[in-house]
Amino acid sequence: MSKEPGSKIATENRKARHDYHIHETYEVGLVLTGTEVKSLRAGKANLKDAYARIDNHGEVMLHNMHISPYDQGNRFNHEPLRTRKLLMHRYEIIKLIGKTKEKGYTLVPLKVYFTRGKAKLELGLATGKKLYDKRQDLAAKDAKREMDRAFKDKQRE
Repeated sequence: MSKEPGSKIATENRKARHDYHIHETYEVGLVLTGTEVKSLRAGKANLKDAYARIDNHGEVMLHNMHISPYDQGNRFNHEPLRTRKLLMHRYEIIKLIGKTKEKGYTLVPLKVYFTRGKAKLELGLATGKKLYDKRQDLAAKDAKREMDRAFKDKQRE
């Protein structure tokens, strides 16, 4: 998604991949005010407790994303935790409505980045991980790290 040469990651939700199984990802646009864009470019945003939800009007809304007020902003500065509208194609929204009605599926924001001057959000369709899934992932990660370390030592000899 954000592998283009002109893209810059503003913020990332690292805990999302630890807490959820990500099944599909979508690149969506964000409806932002001017001071929010300036704060995002400065990297002053947090996706930690953020989630997306489809409202009754068929619009996808992002809740609990914290964008710090812009330092040089005046009385027209934005509210940090306001609900923001996400821009998606109608057919993608219809598909997501069907998926999120299924038990356990949720919409999780993964990262915010800039592509060709536009702020984009990577949205993941996810299910929650159980504790044993998290332990399995950590064990697999440790095993891979040990194999890489052993392979690197073998090459040095």
